[in-house]
Amino acid sequence: MNPVIRAHGLRKHYRNNIALDGADFSLQPGRIVGLIGPNGAGKTTALKAILGLIPFEGTLSVLGRNPYRERDALMNDVCFIADVAILPRWLRVGDAADFFEGIHPRFDRAKFQRFIQGTKLQPRMRVKEMSKGMIVQLHLALVMAIDARLLVLDEPTLGLDILHRKAFYQRLLEDYFDEQKTILITTHQVEEIEHILSDVLFIRAGKIVLDSEMDAIASRYVEVLGNSENLAALRAHSPINERALAFGKTVLLFDGVDKATLAQYGETRNPGLADLFVAIMKGAQA
Repeated sequence: MNPVIRAHGLRKHYRNNIALDGADFSLQPGRIVGLIGPNGAGKTTALKAILGLIPFEGTLSVLGRNPYRERDALMNDVCFIADVAILPRWLRVGDAADFFEGIHPRFDRAKFQRFIQGTKLQPRMRVKEMSKGMIVQLHLALVMAIDARLLVLDEPTLGLDILHRKAFYQRLLEDYFDEQKTILITTHQVEEIEHILSDVLFIRAGKIVLDSEMDAIASRYVEVLGNSENLAALRAHSPINERALAFGKTVLLFDGVDKATLAQYGETRNPGLADLFVAIMKGAQA
């Protein structure tokens, strides 16, 4: 099966700043992939390259096309959604549907109408009259009415409270995603998306420092809750990160160490994606 996105030696620099520095990664169909990195790591530049907005060095194929040279054709199969708060306040529900219908050949007006049924959204209602939850409903209806093979989400829930963020991702998962679609998400709210991800990419300083399926992460990395008595024995197994807790407890993170071996020293568990991200970013910096 051909990858939806394949990048090899992807490089982009702006004057003296190297935004992408030989990044290698690929995305398979029917996956939900998180692209996660600190500010300035190259996430936005990678998305711009994928969407054909900037030229680049190296090799990049999106749905079998060069995104920069064949952007018009590519956009028939790609949908890009940024922060939901960017919808203009004067925009009416009906106008939003008209706009999407005019610019995207795969927008299904009937499907859009089905998605807004049961909500308080009305055709002549303006964005400025909506609550944040209603704006999320409008944005989701617009997204889910597009039968795109690749959906790119760049901080799509920025500025929303936790209830609306969770509702956004849950409905996206339940009503939109299937094995024919691929979703690429960038966000700083790592804990809120890790349960829907099938794969994760960590990026730092323009390089991919982790490219893994979520299932592989669960079998590769393990955390141990240690105390002062067994700390020295645990450190002998070369943890990749440590963090102190209250009451003299320490959490140590291991890469590729047998879980049964570590279990004799304390409680073991799978690390959260945010903790793993912090550890790997510290290791990459070192």
